Amino acid sequence: MSDSLVIARRNLIRMRRIPEMILFGLIQPVMFVILFTYVFGGSMKIGNTTDPAVYKNFLMAGIFAQTVTFATAGAGAGIADDMHKGLIDRFRSLPMARGAVLTGRTVADLVQTALTLLVLAIVALLVGWRPGYEDPTNFAKILGGFGLLLLLGYAFTWIGALIGLSVRTPEAATSGGLIWLFPVTFISSAFVDTSQMTPWLRHVADWNPFSATVQACRRLFGDPGVSQSGAWPMQHAVWASLIYSLLIIAVFRTLAVRKYRRAEG
Repeated sequence: MSDSLVIARRNLIRMRRIPEMILFGLIQPVMFVILFTYVFGGSMKIGNTTDPAVYKNFLMAGIFAQTVTFATAGAGAGIADDMHKGLIDRFRSLPMARGAVLTGRTVADLVQTALTLLVLAIVALLVGWRPGYEDPTNFAKILGGFGLLLLLGYAFTWIGALIGLSVRTPEAATSGGLIWLFPVTFISSAFVDTSQMTPWLRHVADWNPFSATVQACRRLFGDPGVSQSGAWPMQHAVWASLIYSLLIIAVFRTLAVRKYRRAEG
């Protein structure tokens, strides 16, 4: 843990010295919020209405989840860049835990993701998002929703770490990190009601780990436009989100650390 925190501090200092890394990470999700809200807001049918205000509250959980998962590409590129520059050789000469390099990197990325979510939530409030309007005093549930988002983002960062260790250049890591993210985020309940999909695609979307977190956040945020699907992850979204995220961390952290150790040799 101590070694991991040292590496995390190193990466946070690097982010502070290269502020454009944070700036560019903020611009894209803000653009998604504005574009989806004003371009699709009056045409998307949620339940039995196309009311833009209803879609805003429906949309934001999906945008938040997309933002934390897209950080995966940046994590993979950063690790690939560290390997390309020979940083692993320097860390190898130090008396430190081998898994600390990856853990520290993912923790630093989690801090950056939390900052992005904070800014994004402020922008969402400015364009009309109103979480918890059914129970405005239930602030703990809203915080719980953001906690699930950060857990999902941290889990997906380990997938990015494995990709970054498996390619030769940061450019390849960025491309590899985005290719699979688009189907995962769009074949889900993030932006549309899955009941409007064809049956086979709806089943894929309902069992998508990404959809589980989106569904859980909508419930915790007090959004009445949650999916009415009978699939277990949709009916028990909070538990499904926790199970999915923890399982992804367990599997991909193990694979990433093994890959890192083989890369050392």
